Amino acid sequence: MAPIAISPPPIVVKSINESGRSGVEQVDTSSLGTKRKIICFSDFDGTIFLQDTGHTLFDNFGCGPERRAVLAAELESGERSFREVSNDLYASLDVPFEDGFEVMKTALDIDPDFKVFHEFCINNNIPFNVISAGLKPILRRVLNHFLGEEASKHIEIVANDADISADGSEWKAVWKHDSDLGHDKALSITEYREEAKMQSENGTIPMIVFIGDGVSDLPAAREADVLFARRGLRLEEYCIENKLAHIPFDTFADIQKEVTKIARYDEEKTHGLGSPNNFNPRADIWRKASSKAAASIFAALSPREEKMFIWPETFMPRTPGLKSPAAPAIKEASAIAPVAAVRA
Repeated sequence: MAPIAISPPPIVVKSINESGRSGVEQVDTSSLGTKRKIICFSDFDGTIFLQDTGHTLFDNFGCGPERRAVLAAELESGERSFREVSNDLYASLDVPFEDGFEVMKTALDIDPDFKVFHEFCINNNIPFNVISAGLKPILRRVLNHFLGEEASKHIEIVANDADISADGSEWKAVWKHDSDLGHDKALSITEYREEAKMQSENGTIPMIVFIGDGVSDLPAAREADVLFARRGLRLEEYCIENKLAHIPFDTFADIQKEVTKIARYDEEKTHGLGSPNNFNPRADIWRKASSKAAASIFAALSPREEKMFIWPETFMPRTPGLKSPAAPAIKEASAIAPVAAVRA
C-alpha cells in the first residue's frame, strides 16, 4: 500500500484573472508582425512553476526531505552523478501516478504571467519548448491541468520518459541520453538548432532564448543566444559572479517585454522602419553566425551605447554608483544576442 501523503505546507494562491495573469492589467499578445525567428526553451521546475514537481513527490511519497538532502550533498560534492542520485530518488517512490498528481495540483504555483506569455508565443509563431531533467509524463500532466489540454499541446516537452507500474510501487526514469546527466540539455538544444537550420529556406540559424533559475540549467544556457535568469535565484547569482550576460526576470511578463523589444528592434534595423533598402547587415549577423568566432565578431560590433538605449532597464545602473549585473559583460555580448558570453 502506498504511504499516506504528507500534507504539503499551505500554498499562498495568487490572485489571477481569467487570462491567467496576476492583477487586472491587460497585455497585448497579438502578432508583432516581425520576421525574426525566435525559439524559446524553458526549464520547468522553479521557472514555469515556482516549486519542484520531483521534490513534491519525493517528500510526500518517497525518501523524504532528510534523505533527499543527503543525496543532494552527494551530488554537489561530486561523489555521485545526477543520474545515480535520481535513480535512487525515483526508486524510493511508492504511489500510483494519479495519487501523486493529486498532491501536485495543490502544491504547485504556476508563474502568474506564464499563460499570457504562452499566448504571446502562439500568436507570434514562437515555438515554446520545455527542456527538463524531469519525467515527461509528469510535466505533460501538470501542464494539461494548469493550462488546459488545448494550450498545452502547443508546448513540446524535451525530457526523460518514465516506466511507472500500475500500482505505483516501481518508478524508473527512461533516460534520454546515455550519460551521467541522463538528459544532456545542451545536446538537445544543439540538435534542435541544427534541425531548425536545415529546415530554414536560407540556411540561417534561429535565435535561441533560454529561461531558467538554477545552476543545473547552465549547460543549456550556454547554448542559448539570449539568457533569462529568474531574479534572486542561483542561476542569476552564478551569472553575476562569473560575468555571464543575462537578463534577470521576476515573471514571464518581463520576458515578454524584452522579447518584444528584441524582435521590434531587429525588424527596424533590418528593414529601416519600412524601407527595405535601408538594411543594416550587423542586425542580421546572428542569422549567419555558425561558429563561436562569428558570434564573437557580432559581439564586438555591438556598441555599449546602443545596448543601453534599447535596454536601459537591463544595462543602466540600478542605483547611483552601482553597476548593473550585466555591465561587466557588456563588452563581451549584447542583450540582442549574448552568444559569446553565454556560450563561453
